[in-house]
Amino acid sequence: MPDMPAGLSREQWMWRWRVLIATYLAYAGYYLCRKVFTICKPVLSEELGVTYNQIAHIWAVYLLAYMVGQFLCSFLGRRKGSRLLLLVGLGISILINVGFGMANSYWTFLAFMLFNGLVQASGWPGVVGGVSEWLRKHERGLIMGVWSTSYLIGNLTVKFLGGLLLDRYGWRWSFFGCTLLSFAIWWVIYFWQRNKPEDVGLERIVAPEEEDLRAVRASRERRVTLRDYVRLAVNPVILAMGISYFCVKFVRYALDSWLPTFLTLMELNPGQAAYYSTLFDIGGIIPAVLAGWALDKLFKGDWAKLCLLMAVGMILGYLLVLLYETSPIAVAISFGLVGFMVYGPDTVLCGAAAVQVAGEENGVAVAGIVNGIASAGPVFQEVIIGYLLRGDAASGMHNANLLGLGLCLAFSLFMLSVMLALRTSQRKDQLE
Repeated sequence: MPDMPAGLSREQWMWRWRVLIATYLAYAGYYLCRKVFTICKPVLSEELGVTYNQIAHIWAVYLLAYMVGQFLCSFLGRRKGSRLLLLVGLGISILINVGFGMANSYWTFLAFMLFNGLVQASGWPGVVGGVSEWLRKHERGLIMGVWSTSYLIGNLTVKFLGGLLLDRYGWRWSFFGCTLLSFAIWWVIYFWQRNKPEDVGLERIVAPEEEDLRAVRASRERRVTLRDYVRLAVNPVILAMGISYFCVKFVRYALDSWLPTFLTLMELNPGQAAYYSTLFDIGGIIPAVLAGWALDKLFKGDWAKLCLLMAVGMILGYLLVLLYETSPIAVAISFGLVGFMVYGPDTVLCGAAAVQVAGEENGVAVAGIVNGIASAGPVFQEVIIGYLLRGDAASGMHNANLLGLGLCLAFSLFMLSVMLALRTSQRKDQLE
């Protein structure tokens, strides 16, 4: 462990490490109860006799429920606290995933996916809110950059562990094995996660004077009304973050959901496709950390400018995919570059930026609102790509890649407009 930061007591330092570890594992645990379905799509289609279009409908139901759940869970988390949100949400998702392992029909999966989407929505606002009052402004970007790799590790664990179990024992054990690991993580949350230092008798870590000059003015009360929450949700800055993040989530979820299938359709076996698809996730680990460091040290909190730079890299990655799209290995490597660029804004927009714009008390709410707006992207991508693959697979994948490129271009334009709008707002504040 690194040296204890200045200004923290030993007890504050130790508890902060516990909270960071617990919330890091928590979100990885959510992924263990979420993403097994994506690596099992080809096998489920064959063994259960469902089409890829029906597979797309199952995941679209999950994503739609997840989108709605973001708003519900972020409001509940703002009122009840992140600890309760995480324990209840992950606990229910674990039970649902046991059900997935015993399911045997399209309609069973559809029903379970609806409920899993609602409770899975407690994950991201829960963990962001769970760390927001343990991190000071000057260290938030780097620490949350490292910490935000939790879903990358969760995704990689699903693809490696789930892929291994899928290859050797079948899709049911892929669900059971990942769910069992998630149950172990639930106990870490129970013992180590606390909402704020005061909950364990410690002094507050984030000083009140650090809450000035927020881009968004919002209530700092411990319990907020529905009106307070709606006022926060319709703030132009929050809406802009959500719309921009829509493009990022469309691309990331499209590749999370369909890259193993794309590689399988390019004549790799399902196990190989799961392994090679990890290049997309591995490509995102380093930039997630670098983005947090750059936000603190180079961009001085200018998250919009940082995201614009990485949007250009996303465009380059998709151009390479289109250039080499007949080779499965080249496609996997090219999507590794996309992952290298997409995970930076993905972690910043709904991580450090979500806490920065309205204060740590509102971190759980802003994270849920931004993620909720953006979560319409994964819903659309699942239905659209499933529709594109209904005929010729090669043509469908090509059109899906063109769509991804278009979303990257749109994201860059959105971030340029957001960056200019924030600078205009800052100049007005300085003149007042």
